[in-house]
Amino acid sequence: MKCKPLGNRILVKRSEAESSKGGIFLPDSAQEKPRQGEVLAVGPGKLGKDGAIKPMELSVGDRVLFSNFAGTEVKGMDEEVLIMSEDDVLAVIE
Repeated sequence: MKCKPLGNRILVKRSEAESSKGGIFLPDSAQEKPRQGEVLAVGPGKLGKDGAIKPMELSVGDRVLFSNFAGTEVKGMDEEVLIMSEDDVLAVIE
């Protein structure tokens, strides 16, 4: 399924969780999900008060850091992704 974000939203693939170095098994409910990922798609931008579209600051391929509760998880695509507002992104990882 192909998904194109609207407005100032982005589509992010969450980074893989790191495994325990000590070999201890932790159930999914006990593991904190990574708060970083790769931007897969960006919307056209936010509509300003003057009617002009403000272009997105993020680009496809950017690695980003986002807050714990950012975005909405979307399942049923080729991979599990998040749709979130560009405002939910805290930083670009270089």
